[in-house]
Amino acid sequence: MIALPPHAPGMRIGLYGGSFNPPHAAHLMVSKTALRRLGLDRVWWLVTPGNPLKPRADLKPLGERLELSGKLIDDTRISATGLEAELGTHFTVDTVGALQRLCPDVRFVWLMGADNLAQFGRWRDWRTLAARVPFAVIDRPGFTHRALRGKAALALSKHRIDESDAGLLADLVPPAWTFLHGPRSSLSSTAIRAKTSRK
Repeated sequence: MIALPPHAPGMRIGLYGGSFNPPHAAHLMVSKTALRRLGLDRVWWLVTPGNPLKPRADLKPLGERLELSGKLIDDTRISATGLEAELGTHFTVDTVGALQRLCPDVRFVWLMGADNLAQFGRWRDWRTLAARVPFAVIDRPGFTHRALRGKAALALSKHRIDESDAGLLADLVPPAWTFLHGPRSSLSSTAIRAKTSRK
């Protein structure tokens, strides 16, 4: 039995995938921005067992990253989960599909930083994913223009809605996406790990 966080039919739930290695304040900022700007009821952190596009040499155990995430989260609407490990999925397109089958009456929105939009065209079956779930991109320093000039953003440009309409995103039939500007954080898990390793 898959242990899903609290949910109910009609809820708008943001899915925020990542290694969270380690989780940090920028992850919280993205989640709270999405809750506010997209009118979401919940955000589920999908703490991945391992990102297919990243090396695993310095990846902390999943249990440790989930524990750190739980300690960091300060909003009851945000939940850290190990759902990908429970589902046995390795790629976002499969994870989203599985969750949509488990929760057919929930309106999911995929959340990602602009750095991920920049490489979205490298994701497994990214066009299928974009046709499966609306997604919101949250701006990150150094990636704004690179992300919007990327392969996926250009291919999906006609499906982008203005951020002033972001509150409608969860109700739209995909493909549909928006790019959210606003407060940005330069924090990154990679930088935090590098700084820690130098001590």
